Amino acid sequence: MFPFTPLRAGCALSAICFALPAIAQSAPDPNDGGRGYHDPRADIVVTALIPRRQGDILSGTSVVTGQALTRALRPTIGDTLAHQPGVSATSFGPNASRPILRGMQGERVRILTDGIGSFDVSNTSVDHAVAINPLTADRIEVLRGPAALPYGSSAIGGVVNVVDSRIPRRVPDEPIHIDGIATYGSAANERTASGEIEAPIGDKLVVHFDGSYSRSGNLDTGNYILTPALRAQAAASGDPAIKELAGLRGKLPNSAAKTWEVSGGAAIITDGGNLGFSVTHTDNFYGVPVRYALEPGEEAEQVRLHMKQDRADLRAEVPVNGGFLETIRLRAGFADYQHQEIEESGEVGTTFYNQSIESRLELVQAKRGGWEGAVGAQFFARDFHIVGEEKFLPKNRTEQFGLFTLQSLDFGSTRIELGSRYEHTGVSAVADETLLNPAHKRSFDALSGSAGISQEIAAGWRVGLNLSRTERAPSAEELFARGNHAGTQAFELGNPDFGKEKSWGIEGTLRRQGPGYTLSLSAYHNWFKGYIYDAPVDDAPCMAVGRGGELEFPCYQYFQADARYLGFEAEGSVKLGEIGGYAVNLDGVADYVRATIKGTGPAPRIPPLRLLGGLELQGDRLNLRGEVEHSFKQDRIAETETPTGGFTLVNASLSWKPLKDNDRTTLTLSANNIFDVEARRHASFLKDYAPLAGRDIRLSARLSL
Repeated sequence: MFPFTPLRAGCALSAICFALPAIAQSAPDPNDGGRGYHDPRADIVVTALIPRRQGDILSGTSVVTGQALTRALRPTIGDTLAHQPGVSATSFGPNASRPILRGMQGERVRILTDGIGSFDVSNTSVDHAVAINPLTADRIEVLRGPAALPYGSSAIGGVVNVVDSRIPRRVPDEPIHIDGIATYGSAANERTASGEIEAPIGDKLVVHFDGSYSRSGNLDTGNYILTPALRAQAAASGDPAIKELAGLRGKLPNSAAKTWEVSGGAAIITDGGNLGFSVTHTDNFYGVPVRYALEPGEEAEQVRLHMKQDRADLRAEVPVNGGFLETIRLRAGFADYQHQEIEESGEVGTTFYNQSIESRLELVQAKRGGWEGAVGAQFFARDFHIVGEEKFLPKNRTEQFGLFTLQSLDFGSTRIELGSRYEHTGVSAVADETLLNPAHKRSFDALSGSAGISQEIAAGWRVGLNLSRTERAPSAEELFARGNHAGTQAFELGNPDFGKEKSWGIEGTLRRQGPGYTLSLSAYHNWFKGYIYDAPVDDAPCMAVGRGGELEFPCYQYFQADARYLGFEAEGSVKLGEIGGYAVNLDGVADYVRATIKGTGPAPRIPPLRLLGGLELQGDRLNLRGEVEHSFKQDRIAETETPTGGFTLVNASLSWKPLKDNDRTTLTLSANNIFDVEARRHASFLKDYAPLAGRDIRLSARLSL
């Protein structure tokens, strides 16, 4: 591994120095979102550099918290968010599912925990799980489009921020606060339990402990495992073992999982500053569904992954209350990550090692009339190393330093926002004889910016327009890949001579909030120059660098070209009336994205048009909800893809608050995919071999005392 020297670590965390003298003091955060605490500003988006109401952000946003989060919780962050507008999931089986925002995934979407990266390798391959447990979330925020710019130029698709309470944000009123959730899901015999304890020691120090355990069996899909086209191919085979695959249905082989996690943290919280830390260990052992071989002599591996991560986090906040600055905030984190890819024999085939560090300093300006804003700096470093038979990337290091700002001017009915980010990225790889890879070192300077305006056109109606220009440095994977990659079933060949990926974007929004109803519409168009993508080529380029001239998988090479993404998102809700003291609410979501690579055709793995509608009966202690989701057929496909059929899922849930004066203690019973429909997400690499869950009856109990 590349060493993290004391100098580098010191530079990354140097902002701690100014915070130490002021640790004696911090006002409680009114938007703590913590479990068991009343959150009077639940629609405030804390991920925005200037925290503001969701309806005031000039691009698509979603906030999932409270009862909606409890109902949506799944073992992966991708499946937990899959019903949000503009969000799909990679769905590489039930255990590795990363969010897809506006059709973009991997390097173009950042997954954060409390504003800092997840420090895993889920961006490298779709079979790698995200090292964030949704069970720990108090709220999850999704920012799509230009609003994500302060978190990195790579986040052109957006960011997902999981906000938790592992570093306490306020001193509890009670001597000890207990939170817990337990869930059973029938589709995978899923058994999950999570609990946390938070307690004040004196009037300034708060300690926090939490732990979780989850175990599931093979997922029951309720229908055929293979698509009709693959079943027909299997049935026509002369090999009896392959012919049997045509009738494979029900349980998805090799999809079981076992995960546990423990964490402890503490914070000093007073009237003029706060400083806190947490330490977390994660252990995730899961199977990857089989990509069946349908030709005699081909192998179909049943690989399991064992992921471990040790992580430390720090957060500090100092209110300045000066003439120019109001608050100084610091977030920093470090993680040591590894996962082993284990063969059927029990032998370790390949091991991935990743060490990452990130720190983020934000200076929030004091509001002066209608002017408010923030400036900040961010440092990130990653050492990434693969050892084993399926190594496809040389040992490499990424260092990134960024400066960013967001400024807002409010003139009452008119609001203007200006944002910019400068980013310097250095990417290097050592020489590797096995991959026939010489040493490489590249550096990039990227400048991105956005300008937006929103206007109130009538009482409660607001329209907005946002223009953005972004530059993204290519990742180590896009530059230096030179080997067989089992997760994508491709021999991947990067290009160390790539330039920056650049794009122009425009997004329009329309929002309305009135008595008993809300409406939010977003439409966007992005023009890319130097868009980075991979495409199949003949075997010659890969043979030139392949080990011994032998390729396990087809040759895929990374290219740059012009590309366009366009689409829309819509969501709304309306109160239809009241029945016996229960409010009757109707809500809906629609989203669509169309992506084209110039000279090639449709971009791969783009989700189709989707519609989702729900009808909910809401009372003080009882909620009843039914919803229908329809995903249309996707037949606008890339050369190497197969069409994906449409499907309709019907879900229902009942939630009860058994304690009269405790809104956070709930029992939730839900039935998902009630009619056991065969459903496949087009965005999944594994869609033809691994459908989504069949009928799933879930019971969740959340306790907050």
